[in-house]
Amino acid sequence: MKNIIIAISLLVSCHATIAQQLAFPGAEGFGRFATGGRGGSVYHVTNLDDAGPGSFRDAVSQPMRTVIFDVGGVINIKDKIKVAAKVTIAGQTAPGEGIVVYGNGVSFSGDDVVRYMRFRGSINMPKGACVVVVDSVKNVILDHISVEWGRWDDMHIKESDNVTVQYSIIGEPIDPQRFGALFENPTHVTIFGCLWIDNQSRNPKAKAGIEYINNVVYNWGVDGFVGGHSGAQHYQDVIGNYFIAGPNSGKNFVGEFETTDHVYQNGNYVDMDKDGTLNGRMVADSDFARAKASIVQSRQNAAVNAANIQSAQNAYLNIIATAGASLQRDAVDKRIIGYLTSLGRDGKIFKTEADAGGQGKIAGGSAPKDTDGDGIPDEWEITQHLNPNNPADGKTMAKGSGYTNLEMYLNSLTNR
Repeated sequence: MKNIIIAISLLVSCHATIAQQLAFPGAEGFGRFATGGRGGSVYHVTNLDDAGPGSFRDAVSQPMRTVIFDVGGVINIKDKIKVAAKVTIAGQTAPGEGIVVYGNGVSFSGDDVVRYMRFRGSINMPKGACVVVVDSVKNVILDHISVEWGRWDDMHIKESDNVTVQYSIIGEPIDPQRFGALFENPTHVTIFGCLWIDNQSRNPKAKAGIEYINNVVYNWGVDGFVGGHSGAQHYQDVIGNYFIAGPNSGKNFVGEFETTDHVYQNGNYVDMDKDGTLNGRMVADSDFARAKASIVQSRQNAAVNAANIQSAQNAYLNIIATAGASLQRDAVDKRIIGYLTSLGRDGKIFKTEADAGGQGKIAGGSAPKDTDGDGIPDEWEITQHLNPNNPADGKTMAKGSGYTNLEMYLNSLTNR
């Protein structure tokens, strides 16, 4: 009996360890334990078609997949793409300047891991459409993505749990609403190290249990960070963010709160003078209280490790360096970062993506040779003493890491 108890204890311990494995090194917040397609099949995107074999749409249509890109460029889509559950989208593998999914949006089904992707809508999509939708799911992490040109909001998260959006750009939504994001009652959501730029309002609208840490909000229109503004109870931790006014910015860098919005704020700064210099003042509790929020004195949503929280000034510098699909920034994101670094002098809230310059070409490139199709190039397999003719070793757990060999390769491609 004692041996059985020990065996059960070891099994439970092993399961707990696996369950708590980070999605990848540097994953933060409530969505940090998403598994994606770990241990599943590999699908190579081999063309830029909207649908059919080798397309991105086909790649994400089935669960338990890791999606590798053998092509870079613009994928023009007509209809929204639904990503299945337990999918890893490894945008960092796209050659050349990376990949853009343009023309409509994507939705996620849960336990998805998405890195280094650009998702852009269009004035041709339905007027109530959002570009990225994470509704009624659990365990999703979106890392280093660029989300632009949504017609209602760029992003929508509703009634979901354990979601992280980190080191990303959410900006330039278009007519008719031109809003950044609406979060409707997600239980736990982390927004960490993101740039919110050229949004008329909702940076985001936080009807949520949210930790909002080390973000920059630039050139809001009517409002910057927006409260839940409803009779329901909402809990918002706002820490180490920088609010920087731009050419279109009104006075409300925070707004639309009610007493049912319980706000903990610390280390935030606001720069309203639009003079090309980062010289803001520290935000006070009274700034939120004037917007009708209820002030609390301690963190309510503590998933981000306190040791990883930076000053607002350092968050600004980090966003310039790494936010969005930044392994190779395209012309759109370079322009957007240029607005930010003007510190009040440049930026615009656009009506259509054509007004913003439109979606230009994205340079492609050649994918490295992968003889066995396991997602790991032959050269990397050889250096790691793997077999480039054995597709099974991509799924094998790398000793002592908690990640498969494929994940180890994918993690080696990124800035983190």
